[in-house]
Amino acid sequence: TFLEGLTRGTGIHAAGVVIGDKELTNYVPLTRGKEGEVVTQYAMSPLTDLGMLKMDFLGLKTLTVMQDAIDLIRRHTPDFVLDNERFDDRATFDLLNRGETTAVFQLESGGMMNLCRQFDVNRIEDIIALIALYRPGPMDLIPDFIDRKKGKKKVQYLHPLLQEASEETFGILIYQEQVQRAANLLAGYSLGEADLLRRAMGKKKLEEMVKQRAKFVKGCAEVNKIPEKKASEIFDLLEKFAGYGFNKSHSAAYGLISYQTGYLKANYPVEFMSAVLSNEVNNTDKISVFVAECQRMGIEILAPDVNCSMLKFAPEGREEGRRAIRFGLAAIKNVGEGAMETAIREREASGPYRSMEDFASRLDSRSVNRKILENLVKAGAFDFTGERRDELYSRVGQVIAGSSAAQRDRATGQGSLFDMNDLIGAAAPPDLVEEERVVWEHGEYLTYEKDLLGFYVTGHPLDEYRSVLEGSGYASLGELQQMKADKKVHRFAGMIGEVAVKYTKREGKPFAVLALEDFTGSVEVMVWNETYQKCNQHLEKGGVVELRAKIEQDSRTESNRLVAEDIKAIAKDPNYVPPTGPRTAAGVRIAANGSNGSNGSNGHHAAPTAARPVVLLLDSRRDGVSDIQVLRRAVRAFPGERPVHLRVTTGDGSVVTLEAAGQFRVSDDFLSAYGLERWLGETS
Repeated sequence: TFLEGLTRGTGIHAAGVVIGDKELTNYVPLTRGKEGEVVTQYAMSPLTDLGMLKMDFLGLKTLTVMQDAIDLIRRHTPDFVLDNERFDDRATFDLLNRGETTAVFQLESGGMMNLCRQFDVNRIEDIIALIALYRPGPMDLIPDFIDRKKGKKKVQYLHPLLQEASEETFGILIYQEQVQRAANLLAGYSLGEADLLRRAMGKKKLEEMVKQRAKFVKGCAEVNKIPEKKASEIFDLLEKFAGYGFNKSHSAAYGLISYQTGYLKANYPVEFMSAVLSNEVNNTDKISVFVAECQRMGIEILAPDVNCSMLKFAPEGREEGRRAIRFGLAAIKNVGEGAMETAIREREASGPYRSMEDFASRLDSRSVNRKILENLVKAGAFDFTGERRDELYSRVGQVIAGSSAAQRDRATGQGSLFDMNDLIGAAAPPDLVEEERVVWEHGEYLTYEKDLLGFYVTGHPLDEYRSVLEGSGYASLGELQQMKADKKVHRFAGMIGEVAVKYTKREGKPFAVLALEDFTGSVEVMVWNETYQKCNQHLEKGGVVELRAKIEQDSRTESNRLVAEDIKAIAKDPNYVPPTGPRTAAGVRIAANGSNGSNGSNGHHAAPTAARPVVLLLDSRRDGVSDIQVLRRAVRAFPGERPVHLRVTTGDGSVVTLEAAGQFRVSDDFLSAYGLERWLGETS
């Protein structure tokens, strides 16, 4: 036995709010949702029948992006007001007509990009119409609309009286308001009656539609002497348009935001893209898409830097005429917005950080722990020190221990020696075993960057294939969305980022879904069973391959993807010379030991030296700041390969071992320098 007509499940409208003139309990039953929110027990239609006002209040992230961009613009143009801008900006229309609509509200899908290129946008009304047309149903009208707009087809009207209602859309009714106006002009409907007609058509209520047809035909005869047959034909056409017509006021509101975001991107690209990136700090995948767009626009993305970065992405270099955006500290994975906010406040209050040690010692250990420091190193936030990231990483444990010791000493008034963090590497108890040094290959630098930032900053894993990829006539993945989906086979090349092997439901045959990336972008690749069987030996993560594939449109995302026909491995460029270290945020290649690649005495080493350290004996009861400064000048004067260790006797007689940072290594000549005898301990 079944009970029919019972509610199967309940849900809450994402943005619906019910409004009444009195307490809602006077009109409708209420209940509590899963999160404790108050919701009605009635669905949308009964609420409307009862006379309740139902409003949809949409919270758009785009509005926050726009305000953030405005705030950045006002840093150099204080009187800028976006709402004062006119709706005739040529640069904005040109940007839309080129299809450069990534991050432009409502226009950023692959299908919308292609439509913008065809549409010839010249006024904001074009944007409003474009948004209304690009939906299931009215989408079929797009070719006819464009042909009429460009004069390739003659504009025709359902009836001469309808020119007034549909002239702006070239005789095609695409808005619900146009259907209402048509009923008003042809059949004498009041605007209120026309709204009831529009609602009946939209809801397809058969009983109501029979009544409305009779009323419409009668009105057409009485007001304009239109014959019954012609009036019924017009009603049929109005019903068709009303079925998928879009509310113009809705489309106009969206069109305004689309125009304004396009205006900001066309006229203030650095500020706008900074705001876009800042509002996606927790979405690494989207950040990589927007970073690629910045690079296409000629905007430089600068690596994070604890001395230059703000919490979010921010413009940099305007005074020097550069178009650049600095990566925000909060956008680095697993560092925490709260900790980075504290770090920025400390920097603004007390000046730039001089080293990783200085950074750790100036911040409370509850704000900066080992994991945060490691991730900052991997992301390149300490590249300003000139040290290799792997050397910095090797010292993180000692730095954390040293900063804790320094903070304890400051709390007890014994901080003079430990505040010299330019020289001190990290404090460690005498019985602490020295951490194992790590040496990263170039690929590891890049992997850490991609994991933590969402994209590559200081290089690309495909660098060693660059000459092969760029000199062999391969199509660019970055241009894929602008290419036509057809049966033609194209040649692509790139690195396999991910491989997911799946099986068909009916026959259980294996196939694969790849993520392929090159220097310009990434794309999904379908490798169906026939191709998979002959090419699966090349389907490995990190593999670099040549791909012969067809382009098809993904029905889910409306973007282009590739369907592989053949896959082959690609050999490296035999003449490629790998770099020996990371880049700084400014793009200068850093040699392995931290120099800028000059021919100085320590600029050619590829890994940390294993030379025996020089030990300096210090006593905090005797040696002060002036002594530390003498030692620092001497260390700078004799650069070399030997690490510098400091053995410090503290005020209570205990001994603490400290290791100087990698850039403070010295040569053997340091041992015979005049005036250093009293500090020299074990030297050989």
